[in-house]
Amino acid sequence: MAKLLPGSWEIPERFRTRLGVQAGRQRLMVHEGHLLLVLHDRPGADPQVRAASFFWRAPDGSWKSTGAAAKGGVGALKGHVEAYAAAAQALEDRLDAASRANDYFAVLQEVAPLLRSARNMHRVLQEAREACPDDRDLLALRDQAYENERTLDLIHGDARNGLDFTIARRAEEQALLSEEINRSSHRLNLLAALFFPITALAGILGMNLEHGFERMHTPWLFLAVVAVAFLVGLLVRSAISGGRAPRSP
Repeated sequence: MAKLLPGSWEIPERFRTRLGVQAGRQRLMVHEGHLLLVLHDRPGADPQVRAASFFWRAPDGSWKSTGAAAKGGVGALKGHVEAYAAAAQALEDRLDAASRANDYFAVLQEVAPLLRSARNMHRVLQEAREACPDDRDLLALRDQAYENERTLDLIHGDARNGLDFTIARRAEEQALLSEEINRSSHRLNLLAALFFPITALAGILGMNLEHGFERMHTPWLFLAVVAVAFLVGLLVRSAISGGRAPRSP
């Protein structure tokens, strides 16, 4: 026999036999006017740990509860649903303040288990509403559970969109930076091409060899060599650039 429910509860025995040693998934049990709601508490730091609360509605409309929501009366169930609303509001505030990819990812990590749990809770409360169509409290709680699910779903979508946009913006910034680096490298290559011939000639003519140019037609031969070197450099520069700078894709 399951130990999850208080022994003082006068509930149908089939409710106890249908429960194992753990609460299991969120669900509704109905028998002879009795309703037993198995609802998961708000997920904590470890989404794999699922604490549960039980809410029993007797045929006379009175409520009892266990777990973290054990306050007695239908107010316990209201507090359970409002805890999800408070968590959704906190995540929405964090989403509004998010600016980096890490911020959006942290919101996504927290909202995913909350959304799954809120969706299942809404389904259970809808079933309870159908089982007790005259209970106005269940109607209001079903509507609140729907709002919680919808809010969390919007937060999940906005956080994913924000993360995708942030990643795309960073990629675009990196592409622009790479383009600027390519342009700077191209300018350096043009300068190197311009000065390469005169640098080569200076290295050759600066060797300690008797080549006869030291005293030949000074300084006109020197100026002619410099002019020819720069002319060759301009030709090399033009061949490298093709007359145009590299274009971005």
